[in-house]
Amino acid sequence: MMISLKFLLCCLLVSSCAYATIVSHDGRAITIDGHRRVLLSGSIHYPRSTTEMWPDLIKKGKEGGLDAIETYVFWNAHEPTRRQYDFSGNLDLIRFLKTIQDEGMYGVLRIGPYVCAEWNYGGFPVWLHNMPGMEFRTTNTAFMNEMQNFTTMIVEMVKKEKLFASQGGPIILAQIENEYGNVIGSYGEAGKAYIKWCANMANSLDVGVPWIMCQQDDAPQPMLNTCNGYYCDNFTPNNPNTPKMWTENWTGWYKNWGGKDPHRTTEDVAFAVARFFQRGGTFQNYYMYHGGTNFDRTAGGPYITTTYDYDAPLDEFGNLNQPKYGHLKQLHDVLHAMEKTLTYGNISTVDFGNLVTATVYKTEEGSSCFIGNVNETSDAKINFQGTFYDVPAWSVSILPDCKTETYNTAKINTQTSVMVKKANEAENEPSTLKWSWRPENVDNVLLKGKGESTMRQLFDQKVVSNDESDYLWYMTTVNIKEQDPVWGKNMSLRINSTAHVLHAFVNGQHIGNYRVENGKFHYVFEQDAKFNPGANVITLLSITVGLPNYGAFFENVPAGITGPVFIIGRNGDETIVKDLSTHKWSYKTGLSGFENQLFSSESPSTWSGESVPFNRTMTWYKTTFKAPLGSEPVVVDLLGLGKGTAWINGNNIGRYWPAFLSGIDGCSAECNYRGAYYAEKCQTNCGEPTQRWYHVPRSFLNSDGDNTLVLFEEIGGNPSLVNFQTIGVGNVCANVYEKNVLELSCNGKPISSIKFASFGNPGGNCGSFEKGTCEASNDAAAILTQECVGKEKCSIDVSEEKFGGACGGLAKRLAVEAIC
Repeated sequence: MMISLKFLLCCLLVSSCAYATIVSHDGRAITIDGHRRVLLSGSIHYPRSTTEMWPDLIKKGKEGGLDAIETYVFWNAHEPTRRQYDFSGNLDLIRFLKTIQDEGMYGVLRIGPYVCAEWNYGGFPVWLHNMPGMEFRTTNTAFMNEMQNFTTMIVEMVKKEKLFASQGGPIILAQIENEYGNVIGSYGEAGKAYIKWCANMANSLDVGVPWIMCQQDDAPQPMLNTCNGYYCDNFTPNNPNTPKMWTENWTGWYKNWGGKDPHRTTEDVAFAVARFFQRGGTFQNYYMYHGGTNFDRTAGGPYITTTYDYDAPLDEFGNLNQPKYGHLKQLHDVLHAMEKTLTYGNISTVDFGNLVTATVYKTEEGSSCFIGNVNETSDAKINFQGTFYDVPAWSVSILPDCKTETYNTAKINTQTSVMVKKANEAENEPSTLKWSWRPENVDNVLLKGKGESTMRQLFDQKVVSNDESDYLWYMTTVNIKEQDPVWGKNMSLRINSTAHVLHAFVNGQHIGNYRVENGKFHYVFEQDAKFNPGANVITLLSITVGLPNYGAFFENVPAGITGPVFIIGRNGDETIVKDLSTHKWSYKTGLSGFENQLFSSESPSTWSGESVPFNRTMTWYKTTFKAPLGSEPVVVDLLGLGKGTAWINGNNIGRYWPAFLSGIDGCSAECNYRGAYYAEKCQTNCGEPTQRWYHVPRSFLNSDGDNTLVLFEEIGGNPSLVNFQTIGVGNVCANVYEKNVLELSCNGKPISSIKFASFGNPGGNCGSFEKGTCEASNDAAAILTQECVGKEKCSIDVSEEKFGGACGGLAKRLAVEAIC
């Protein structure tokens, strides 16, 4: 092994050193220690899970055939206040990277520090916006200084722990900026200059591994430009020495409050990956491989939900999302087996017409082939090198030896796991949950208009609150005389608002509220109000639900009561308008219950267990509960509640909003994988709460003794239905083609029975299988009962030798449904 003189000198200067991994690239692939590699990676964001979950998530990534784990670095989480840093708990970036290293995997570190990621404010701290003369992501000196400071700090932290591959660590790639090419046109020449500055700044940090820029067609050398999207097979790098790389293959999509559940089919994700490698790709990353949870106030948007499941191969709780996980694992195994051919072979293509092509990778040692059918409707039967192959529409067949098809993206041979929720066996909920309550103290703001600061102007919420809270009170006192032209019997309050949710009060009386729907965040709210002669206190509560995270100049998108605000008087046909925008406005950030930490287990505050009110606005609720038995993931069912925040033993599990129902149209029980995917293509959960169940990590719970749940209910709800449940595999199904191996697993639980089994041409789907027109001579259910029942997992060859002859020359499948 050749070791550079520079590395040997470094080793002499320190007490110990690991062997450096030399990471470079050519136009074909990333090379590691001189060998071109097929690299499969998956995004797992460390703050969207817990430290206790990290080893299991990363291990499952490796077992799923991944080579690397990719993560963003979240600036606003790590530097919530300027020059005050937080790397504690699930923000321990170094621990996360070392966990990747411990599993023997590579790391891809996307520093950004703009991340998008449906994360609050795209990862930027709001204090950055509030600095004088600040403008994001352009040649603004203040911004560039802060960006360089944070990026340099992260790099130095990682270098100190020797975590770059050049130091013997796991990190083989680093990223600067993020998807800037999507918006660069809005910034003109300054944008072009900025991206060059980013490249020079990153390169000066001397990390010893390549830097990437995603969605950046004009990425300056030596930056490697990469692709993001549902499909990247058509992507061509901007330099012949840059390999074809895909940094974000979107495995599903995120969810908004009021939105439906998006799903991307397993067949389509596999098709996109196989097509990418068929057409010369060598590095591919799943975004997301595990989506996780937007704890606390980390969700962006506006209106990104607390769940960030993303329909990823690992679900929000870390369970295998089957069949997506298993079908992709099989694809990864095939691609890895072809690594040398794919990265060194000469490439030729045969066009069969009707959007069907074969691609041959040939070396002196042998050949590997792909047959791709991009037609959305027509299956293909083609003669390739003297053999006939059936290639379904919108699929890719892989022939590692250019003879035998070992994988087709549309033919799923892995199990489908049906996840079920089970009641808390530790106690009989919800009846055992005893609730206490206390009101949020709003007297000072509603009756006195008393705030923390006063200005004769309506300010953006970000400017006043620094995003320390979702809540900002705007208060003013208006003296109205009976002689005032606006005075009359028919008066109203008109508010031009960009608050995501608005509550309006006049003289302590709640006159109405409004929530944004359909993305219309600029609106006019008007409500009749009773004013008195003399002093009148107007109190407006502006609530944000995640700040914008994407788009040119997104930092300037307003939030709050930006005005104008009017009192409207109507006397007959005459309308009188009184503008309050330049009145003296008082501001108060947050709620007293948050300031007094009512959610803390240590809070000394008094709670009442008497006459617990339901459907009351601005109300705190508390109860104790027993942790569910076992080790399966835990969720809390918040059906019946309105909108607010939930804490478990003082840990903020995120915003809840079950009162926000999704639209009633646009869902389908069936989803055709054929044809290009888009976020609205395959949706479920129409007419239901956007999110009903909320993740409670096991590490938040006391396994022995009581646990505390605290809710802040903002708009009114009924906590009496709240209960805790576990999520696990209820039953598993498979529909496996002949000459494959069936693998069934109940995720650590024994298989209890075989509900259905048929070898031949069975029909139907999981939960509704039925026998077809032909059936094997041997009893499939009896065979599977003997081989699988009582075991946590089993493997069976799907063949006539095992199950007997059937169906003549027709292709046969084994359909199974097993109960866990």
